[in-house]
Amino acid sequence: MKKIYLGLAVLFGMSSLVSAQTAENVKDTFTPSGKPIVTVFGDFSNVNSNSKSNNAFEISRAYFGYGYNFSRDFSGKILFDVANTAGLSPSAFTVFLKNAYTEYSDQLMKVDFGLVGENMFDLQESTWGKRYLYKSFQDQYGFGNSADLGAKIKFQFAPEVSLDLAVYNGEGYKKVQADSTVQIAAGLTVQPIKNLYARVYADYSKKNVAQSSYNAFVGYKSDKGSIAAEYNTQNGHGMVKDHNFSGFSLYGTLPVVKQVSVFARYDDLTSKKIGTATNGWNSTDGQVYIAGVEFVPVKGIQISPNFRYSDLKVGNSTTSFYVNLGMSF
Repeated sequence: MKKIYLGLAVLFGMSSLVSAQTAENVKDTFTPSGKPIVTVFGDFSNVNSNSKSNNAFEISRAYFGYGYNFSRDFSGKILFDVANTAGLSPSAFTVFLKNAYTEYSDQLMKVDFGLVGENMFDLQESTWGKRYLYKSFQDQYGFGNSADLGAKIKFQFAPEVSLDLAVYNGEGYKKVQADSTVQIAAGLTVQPIKNLYARVYADYSKKNVAQSSYNAFVGYKSDKGSIAAEYNTQNGHGMVKDHNFSGFSLYGTLPVVKQVSVFARYDDLTSKKIGTATNGWNSTDGQVYIAGVEFVPVKGIQISPNFRYSDLKVGNSTTSFYVNLGMSF
């Protein structure tokens, strides 16, 4: 009988070991998979300027694409940007290829090659969190591109410190062309305490005239809200001599109840006066104020009634009311 009990114990032990190894093997098994990407921005607007009022419904942008994981380390993404270009020929909507790249990633680094997303304002856009109603400062005022042909690498030295380096074509994803000009970029991001981020960034490119950009950002974001500030400056915008401009942006979000939050933002942009000009070269110089409420009834849906006031140095001031919708899945 003792031998039987001993045999059963050995069999039970072997069975447990085999089960554990099988579970570990199942855990280590990777199955390639992918998922579609769909994002749509729409709005209703009432814009008042120079005693005139205009109402409009609009689908401002839509993204369609697919992301695929080939292995634990390698993945790829392709994304089309359907942009509203009303008033331009040949159509009110134009399709651009925004992303088409391969990515390698591990615990230390991430490498992207192809038509990649730029790192210039990723953190700012994430902290602002409302791309569906207004772009982040650098994107809104043309300091850089959201995507471009090139390669980039991000080193994650520690959970709190990362360094990103990149070489781009410099034209953006809407004007893909081959020439001898490239743009080099570098950014350093640190997280001194939980939920608090600081980042510095610079880029440089040159054809006949050099274009250089610098950015400093600090922001806090958690489930209790967010607040951030950034300063941006660029010399030789568009590689045009004396086309220098700079500005800063302040923005924050405060949850009120579950699924509802309030937000506000202030932008200030100033460009250089050239020669005897009384105003800067850039027609969008001035201040922009935005305030509103955001509803998130379910994951993937954002609805925001919001007010905007633009006080530009050239032209009339504008008061607007928007209801913006963002949808993604």
